[in-house]
Amino acid sequence: MSEAVWKDYVRKKAGSPKPLKGIRVLEVCTLVFGPSGPSWLAEMGAESIKCEIPPLGDVERALSCAGFLFKEQSPLFMHDNVNKLYFGLDLHLPAAQEIFLELARKADIIEDNLRPGVMERWNVGYRQVKNINPRIIYVEKNGFGQWGQYAEEGRPSNDGAAQAFSGFSWMSSFPDKPPVKQMIYACDMYGALLTEVAVLSALHYRERTGRGQYIEASQTETIIRTMSWIWPYQYLTGKGAQPAGNRDVSICPADSFRTSDSALIALAAATPEEFKGLCTAMGKPEMATDLRFKDHNVRLKQENATVLLKIIAEWAKTKTVKEIESLAEKHCFAASHVMNAKDINENAHLKERGFMTQVDDALYGEYLDHEFPVMMSKTPPKKKWTARPVGFDNEYILKSILGKTEEEVKNMYECKAVGKWADRAGRRPPPGWDGKSGINALA
Repeated sequence: MSEAVWKDYVRKKAGSPKPLKGIRVLEVCTLVFGPSGPSWLAEMGAESIKCEIPPLGDVERALSCAGFLFKEQSPLFMHDNVNKLYFGLDLHLPAAQEIFLELARKADIIEDNLRPGVMERWNVGYRQVKNINPRIIYVEKNGFGQWGQYAEEGRPSNDGAAQAFSGFSWMSSFPDKPPVKQMIYACDMYGALLTEVAVLSALHYRERTGRGQYIEASQTETIIRTMSWIWPYQYLTGKGAQPAGNRDVSICPADSFRTSDSALIALAAATPEEFKGLCTAMGKPEMATDLRFKDHNVRLKQENATVLLKIIAEWAKTKTVKEIESLAEKHCFAASHVMNAKDINENAHLKERGFMTQVDDALYGEYLDHEFPVMMSKTPPKKKWTARPVGFDNEYILKSILGKTEEEVKNMYECKAVGKWADRAGRRPPPGWDGKSGINALA
């Protein structure tokens, strides 16, 4: 996309229609794996209703990096729960279950990430909902799936457990070192992403046939899917793939190297042209025709790879990060400074593209976050608001969506089918809230 077209796209972004406008999602989710998917759908324009048991709501509200809260709210929860309507609904109670089923009649998608069987025990499982709404797309996701040995045992999971069970943390480590758990929630996020791919496919199927369907996703199985070649390699050779640290065992050279300014740079040169460019940049053009390195498959042999990576490491120590990046651009091989969070937040390229951007929220004010990472010229996704207190949108949902009267709403509060936030950080509005800002965002 040309610069002129891109800037025009940015100008139109705020008022553009969203691709999932008119789709309604009901979410009964907690932590990261569950809420992330409905949040992405909401960025794409879906009306996503987050159902939480009042007054405490989602467990993720109490989780934050090193205990840091922004205006009494967890940045983790804010990041994973944008553009949603917040409904305090106690599904333990029959009256609340009836309300949920009323919403289910009007919904397109329902998502939960509770333990197997919980939604059915609450009388709002797939078999109950499809009887009143055969077009529903009903999604259940958890650590080990809805059936099988671990599901029957009721074994709980989280991202760290899924990294361990899948072999992901073992394969992310260095040789002869303990397994390394990734700080990011890789299993949660990738699992949520694959689930939403299935959801969008189910929407397309429903468009053609008029029929909804049931979708099941296992957090451990989705992350195993990312570990591509490991499983056929194990089967076909009988050899287990071994941890290799920052080295890519399918590409040589591809590793991280220390530079003269004590930084790290990730460098790769797989194709003949890229490798020739790297050799020229190092002042060793003869290496491109060396029989140990000329052919990529020969370079991958352990004895040759060890020699080659040592040569590159010695060269990298004589150059700064910027010098190597300039040489990479000139000679057409891949090289990038290993950046930290501060580097990313301040990166001019990402800001120019509108990816790292200021979110101006009615409750929390301005803060920096990233936009949806895929650009769409006609229907661009957009963050419009961030997290809200437990039950923040109860009245809008009950009156505007379900058509309840003031008296009916009052009765629902009295029987505790619906409720609002506890008076504690992460659940209540931020300090200084005026009692009006942010209410009925979709009204």
